[in-house]
Amino acid sequence: MPDLGSERRGVLGEAVLLAAGLADVLVDGLGGVVARGRAVLGRSDVAELADQGHREVLARGRVVLGRFAVEPAYLEIVARHVGARGDRAGG
Repeated sequence: MPDLGSERRGVLGEAVLLAAGLADVLVDGLGGVVARGRAVLGRSDVAELADQGHREVLARGRVVLGRFAVEPAYLEIVARHVGARGDRAGG
């Protein structure tokens, strides 16, 4: 697998978080979102609300992905430590 630049990984990671957060919002209740949307239309600080909404969706995405995250296997962690120790000893 080619190594993606950190900037691209950040953009892809944010896209995944946004998708997961939006899915959680939809599952949580589309009716509530519609009611909030109607309330937003009459407000003057729509840009600030959109920014807050973006941050909230990202946070929800982190929570959703955190629920399903798989931690690295124990042997994988041990292998990384041994590999790092080997690099220091050989260097």
